[in-house]
Formats: sequence, structure tokens, C-alpha cells
Amino acid sequence: MQIVASLVCGLIFGAGLLISGMTDPQKVLGFLDIFGAWDATLAFVMAGAVAVTAAGFAIARQRAAPTLSARFLWPDRNDIDAPLVTGAVLFGIGWGLVGICPGPALVNLAGLTLPIVVFVAAMILGMIGHAFCGRHATAPRAVQSPALPSRADG
Repeated sequence: MQIVASLVCGLIFGAGLLISGMTDPQKVLGFLDIFGAWDATLAFVMAGAVAVTAAGFAIARQRAAPTLSARFLWPDRNDIDAPLVTGAVLFGIGWGLVGICPGPALVNLAGLTLPIVVFVAAMILGMIGHAFCGRHATAPRAVQSPALPSRADG
């Protein structure tokens, strides 16, 4: 059931990217061009995504356990360290240079255009290299969260 749920979530995410136009690198680059022909639509897409995510987390935090798993896998760290900042900077530079990030790249892979195929291949090589060097972060540990009172509890 988890695989089906993951597939459905991925399809919804991909459809959202297509509908919003965020698979078009020129639209993303237009958002980053704040002193030129600025295109604010990405800001609205991000605001919508944050709203949906916030609602989802609010609902999840009210539950005693997830629907398709024995326990929640909440992150157990919230610090900002050098690897996090370095990764964010590299991600931002790459996104700013080509106007695409991993999610839209995978959606665009269906078109089999050479730039996207090269981007995805480089992305995969980067992930393999990162894992091979042994500098990858450990997977989130299962954190037993205390049952939060529901609204019915008062």
C-alpha cells in the first residue's frame, strides 16, 4: 500500500508541476530575473505548496500514528550546519543556472530531450558520488511522538 500511495503522491506532484508551468525552465528563470521581466507565478505556486504542506503537517501532528506506517519518522535534528548550507548553496546555484531542480527534471525526463537527460544523469552521478564518499546524512530515525490531544479532548 505504501508503494501505491507513493506513486499517487508522485503523480499528483508531477501533475501540479505541469499545470503550474514549473517544468518550464524559462518560467523559473523568469522568477529569478527580479530586475528584468520578473514572473511572479512561482511565488504563488510556492505559497500554495506551503499552505497545503502546513495543513498536511497540522493534520499529521494530530494523529497518534500514520495511516500506512507503524510510526512517524519526524526529523530529530533542526540545526543548521556547514553541509546543509553547502548543499543549499549548490542547489541554489544549479537551480539559478538552468532553471530546473530534481522534481521538474524527472517530469521533463519523459520528453527525452538531451539537456534534461544530461541534467538527470549528472544528478544521479552526484548522488552516487555523494553516497560513495560516505558523506551522506543518516536516514531519519523513528521518533516516537507523544499522542497530541485532539480537539475532541478539549
